[in-house]
Amino acid sequence: MHRINISSGTPWETIVGYSRAVKIGNTIEISGTVAVENDQLIGLNDPYVQTGVILKKIENVLQQAGASLRDVVRTRIFVTDISQWEAVGRAHGEFFGEIRPCTTMVEVARLIFPEYMVEIEATAIIADA
Repeated sequence: MHRINISSGTPWETIVGYSRAVKIGNTIEISGTVAVENDQLIGLNDPYVQTGVILKKIENVLQQAGASLRDVVRTRIFVTDISQWEAVGRAHGEFFGEIRPCTTMVEVARLIFPEYMVEIEATAIIADA
């Protein structure tokens, strides 16, 4: 099968050795995504805003790969404060309420920077036409 690596253009991809997303066949895997745009965190101290920004970024990557949110079959949500699950869940529901992919939300001790409250990964499978 043909492999397509999709880049966000950040220098970290080369340094760490990863891609924003990888598409093989009809499957797309999206790396952990945080609410950073133009090197700025969006939604400081607001997990709801961070989640919305992240999911919009994931939606944009899916479009680059020829897919949409409707193709998402799983999300993995990492939060630094599980007591904020309702805010994160509300934002997730605004994007996936009717799609309803499998999902997991887990609390982690920390993300790469302390201001990051949420990180999300996604898997999408494009249905054959």
